[in-house]
Amino acid sequence: MTANATMTMSAVSERERGAGDGLNALFRPESIAVLGVTNTPGTVPHDIFRNLIDGRFQGVVYPVAPRKKHIAGVRAYDYVLDIPDPVDLAILVFPGAVCDKALAQCQEKSIKAAIIISAGFREIGPKGAKREERLREVASVGGMRLIGPNCLGVINTEPGVRLNASFARAMPDVGSIAFLSQSGALCTAVLDYAAGRGIGFSKFVSLGNKADVDEVDLLQYLAADPQTSVILMYLEDITRGRALMKAAREITASQENPKPILAIKGGRTAAGAAAAQSHTGALAASAEVCDGVFEQSGIIRCSSIEDMFNTAELLANQPLPKSDRVAIITNAGGPGVMATDAAIARGLQLAQFSEQTEAKLKRALPSTASLRNPVDLIGDAHADRYSAALEAILDDDGADQVLVILTPQSMTDISSVASTICGLKDRAAAAGKTLACSFMGARDVADGVRILQEHHVPHYILPEWAIDAMWHASWYRRWKEREISDIKSFDVDRETAAAILHSEPDGYLPEPQALDVLAAYGFPVVRHGLATSADEAVEFAEELGYPAVLRVVSPKIIHKFEVSGVILNLQDADQVRQAYGAMCDNVLRHISEEDLLGILVRPMIAAGKEMILGINRDRVFGHMLMVGLGGIYVEAFRDVTFRIVPIRESAAGKMIRELRTIRVLEGLRGEAPSDIPAVEDALKRLSQLAHDFPRIAELDINPLIVHPQGQGCHVADVRIRLDNNEIPAH
Repeated sequence: MTANATMTMSAVSERERGAGDGLNALFRPESIAVLGVTNTPGTVPHDIFRNLIDGRFQGVVYPVAPRKKHIAGVRAYDYVLDIPDPVDLAILVFPGAVCDKALAQCQEKSIKAAIIISAGFREIGPKGAKREERLREVASVGGMRLIGPNCLGVINTEPGVRLNASFARAMPDVGSIAFLSQSGALCTAVLDYAAGRGIGFSKFVSLGNKADVDEVDLLQYLAADPQTSVILMYLEDITRGRALMKAAREITASQENPKPILAIKGGRTAAGAAAAQSHTGALAASAEVCDGVFEQSGIIRCSSIEDMFNTAELLANQPLPKSDRVAIITNAGGPGVMATDAAIARGLQLAQFSEQTEAKLKRALPSTASLRNPVDLIGDAHADRYSAALEAILDDDGADQVLVILTPQSMTDISSVASTICGLKDRAAAAGKTLACSFMGARDVADGVRILQEHHVPHYILPEWAIDAMWHASWYRRWKEREISDIKSFDVDRETAAAILHSEPDGYLPEPQALDVLAAYGFPVVRHGLATSADEAVEFAEELGYPAVLRVVSPKIIHKFEVSGVILNLQDADQVRQAYGAMCDNVLRHISEEDLLGILVRPMIAAGKEMILGINRDRVFGHMLMVGLGGIYVEAFRDVTFRIVPIRESAAGKMIRELRTIRVLEGLRGEAPSDIPAVEDALKRLSQLAHDFPRIAELDINPLIVHPQGQGCHVADVRIRLDNNEIPAH
């Protein structure tokens, strides 16, 4: 963003922040001022300054150190305003209490960007939060962009820049992987880990408190960065959820220059204060939410740093797999079986070789070798067998991913095998085959692993790690190739729903009104009536039909079964009358008479599979839609999936198919399959309802009774909570 003295903080925060908007000064400055430098080695300010010098930064560096003549032989300045030449980037390592004053001088100097290493801000509490807000105020006046505070810094390995504006121990190797992290301590560990594996970086950013620049800004910048081909993120909190999803979708699905994004989400997604009252709300503070968000955004969710870099190494150095079909070459049966089991467990397929491929293998391998997938070359295999097997499989159109396994046996020439595989790397790439290796062990295979790393052939200590990376790469291919469906819009009675949802106070809707809202949106709601006497209950039961169900209606009772507020399977008028009296006696032990609005009467719903559909309004992402196994065990089994509203037509089916209990719905042991299309229809209607009415804070349909295929489903119970506070924008 260009400097503009009249720009206010609100203008900065409300604008649509573009990819290159001011961030070039952070990553490609021509001049840097380091504020707060000392001459003491081993201190953060001194080490940052030395990193810039020792890392051979291609621009000019100015140390700002009051009352110091020089730092490490470089002339020092008392104040940044004393520097006679223009400065693009400032790095602040002053104590947090005075950073705003130093930043004000940077703003006066028309510096375009700043990295605030200093701590003592939002992370220490309210006092620090006020300091951080002051930084934003100062920077916004001139449109200065900020990284941090409380961060490790920024690294750009681009040869024409060589920027190590951090207190990391060393400049990482040049690579095509960008890494973004909110944790500075994790950054130092990751740099050391990557160096040990021979992995280089294009950009490396410690986000810190994200007072200004956040992951969305950086994703937009990296999307246009020619040096970056894969983006990794470690996130602890997300502030612009919808913007993150939009940016990620645009990058991962780009037709011109797609880039995979891999992420680890630490912590939990925030849920509302009343979430404990709702199954959906309770589950919305879980890992399943991130799974749904990342699924919709094309982000590969990783379980660990190891998993992330295993996958990144494959994606950065190999073509994207054309299919899920994997071929395995090994010199030991056990590891081949391990890899096979891992592939099947992950949903990959073992490639079926053509007759021509099997004939080639038969000619090249000993009679004791296994010619089918996995190909076992036998323990005494030398490089020639690996070469023959790999060449034959690379020519087979039925295999699109190849894993080469080696165990270090006494007769194995490990370096020769590694060199042979590297010699076929270009041939594999030309054929569009994804190639990975697992040289199992440590000391004995070290030379071979080094050769593989030097030639950028992905290597994994365990075959299962390679399979996991291949599975992630296959998921990303499917994401890119997915068919994008429309968002279905149903013809609903929005006016009736609005009359209820806009007129009722915050809190839980009485069940009859909640059912009326669902009915207005086309949900399969059973006819019902609200009785305020035993005689009325009998009249409704006679009209609606037996067997009948009674359900207490009170704003003070959320979980009806806990107060005996539900009675099922009433067969006649006498049972209804008796049940009405017993229910009133029970519930009035828990609530006052004025809080008892009546007893809802409806017919029993035919048996079926119990599911839950839900909505929870998240402060970051807006409305989240949930589906899962229903009934009283939903939170125990946690067999649920989430998506952010609105969902596309195809998403409803995907949400259901991701459930572990999908086979129960499809029919087990002769049972008729359930009416899954009816559940999909209900999910899409619920998505539309949530999108139309932001005031809905929580909604549970639990259970939704799903009948056999072709017979639909019915709403057995619903809770809707309204809340006008902190309604996020769609």
